[in-house]
Amino acid sequence: MSSQDQAPRSRGRPAVPEQELRQQVLDAATELLLNQGYQAATMAAVAQRAGVAKKTVYRFADNSEQLLGAVIHGWTDDFVAPMQAPLTDAADLPQALEALLNTVAAKVLSREAVGLFRLLVGDFPGKERALEQYAEHGVRRCAAMLAGWLEQQAARGLIRCPDPMQTAELLLALTIAEPLRQMALGLTPPLPDSDLGARTRAAVALCCAGLLPR
Repeated sequence: MSSQDQAPRSRGRPAVPEQELRQQVLDAATELLLNQGYQAATMAAVAQRAGVAKKTVYRFADNSEQLLGAVIHGWTDDFVAPMQAPLTDAADLPQALEALLNTVAAKVLSREAVGLFRLLVGDFPGKERALEQYAEHGVRRCAAMLAGWLEQQAARGLIRCPDPMQTAELLLALTIAEPLRQMALGLTPPLPDSDLGARTRAAVALCCAGLLPR
C-alpha cells in the first residue's frame, strides 16, 4: 500500500466532547466550592483542578458568580424531563405531584446540595451576587418549571389552578425549603439519610384538596 493510500493519522490528543468538557469544569468548581469555599473557586483554580486551560473555563462562564450559577443550573436540568410529563387523569394528581417533588428533593436535599447551601448562607465577600445566582438558577427555575407543569394540567381541564406560580412556590416551601433549612442547621441529615415521605404526602394532600375539580 502506498503512502497515498494510507489514512492520515490524527495528531495530538482526541478532542473532548463539549458536554463532557463542561461537566469536567463544573465538577471541579463544585469540588472547590464544597472543600475550600466560595473565594477559592476562582476561574484559574477551577481550570487547574479540571485540568484545562483557563480560556476553556471562560467558555462556560464569565466569572465565578456565573460559574456557580452554571453548577446550580446543571442540577436543575434533572427536573426538565419530569416536569414536561403530562398528567393522564386527574385521579393521578397526588401520585404525579409526589413523584415530581421527590425528584426535586433527591437533588436539592442531597449531601452535596445541602453543603453548598450551608456555604452560601455564611458570610463572605460577594455573597449577594452568589445568592442571586443560586436563586435564579435554582429556586426560581425550579418553581417556574413546576408552575409550568401545573399550568399545563389546568389548561387541559384536569385541575383548578388560578395561580400556578404561587401554588408551585407553596409546594416547594413545604416540601423542600423547610427541610433544607433544617439540614443546613444540622438538625436532620441530608438525603438519603432522612425520610421525607410522610411530609411530602401531607403537603400533596393539602394541595390536592384545592386543585382537584369538585
